[in-house]
Amino acid sequence: MKITTFDPLIMSAAADDVIGVFEDLGFKKTHAPVTDTGDMIYQTIRMKHEGGYHVDVADVPDIGEDRTCMRMNVDDFQEAYDLLISRGFKNELSDRTVKTSHSKEATMVSPSGFSVVLIEHIRKEG
Repeated sequence: MKITTFDPLIMSAAADDVIGVFEDLGFKKTHAPVTDTGDMIYQTIRMKHEGGYHVDVADVPDIGEDRTCMRMNVDDFQEAYDLLISRGFKNELSDRTVKTSHSKEATMVSPSGFSVVLIEHIRKEG
């Protein structure tokens, strides 16, 4: 399994405010994909600093209190999922994963309480 991206992800109902803080710190928006999970639709804004740092901010209107976790993109979802399960992580949605036309993901919570959003991007052939 190869990790292709690893950075902080902040989920917030006040995403514009969070983005403003990071813009003041020198981060710039690079892209903002929209994800439809079937249960909700949210936008994640990818930001990059000239020093090479990244942060993602997800605009999640009904989240309540802000939540910070790690985003980890991998090339083999099942291998990463099984590794985290073997280390005591629990899938926040039981055994369900969120599948879209471009990704498969699950939020995994460690025994001590930190979260990793595990994502595998689905590459279209052609």
